Amino acid sequence: MFIGEYTHSLDSKNRMIIPSKFRENLGDRFVLTKGLDGCLYIYPMDEWKILEQKLKELPLTSKDARAFIRFFFSGANEVTLDKQGRALIPQSLLEYAQINKEIVSIGVMTRIEIWGKEKWEEYNSSNIDFNEIAEKMSELGI
Repeated sequence: MFIGEYTHSLDSKNRMIIPSKFRENLGDRFVLTKGLDGCLYIYPMDEWKILEQKLKELPLTSKDARAFIRFFFSGANEVTLDKQGRALIPQSLLEYAQINKEIVSIGVMTRIEIWGKEKWEEYNSSNIDFNEIAEKMSELGI
């Protein structure tokens, strides 16, 4: 499971250091793709395969399913870590997530989210009512 929040910077070649606590569960190969809310998602290969299987089961006749699959898979890249624990982020994904230099990596159970620092701060300072969200989660049994 991925938990925690880490701040770091891209190097001059658009590589980011994957925090060592994340590397333990991530493995040497993983999938980096567009995420929701303007961030990037990193999935370990086993979690990616589970998600891939669920998406395969969606009906091809559903316009929303086709759009979501296109969005998710068009940005997907299989990534390997170098010896220093760094991963290259493709330019198209940096642009999508509006990442310039500073990065925040957060653990979100089965995936890692990569945020531009400014975007993460904006998200955290937005008027999200977590008490209201908690009430809705109780309706889902949480």
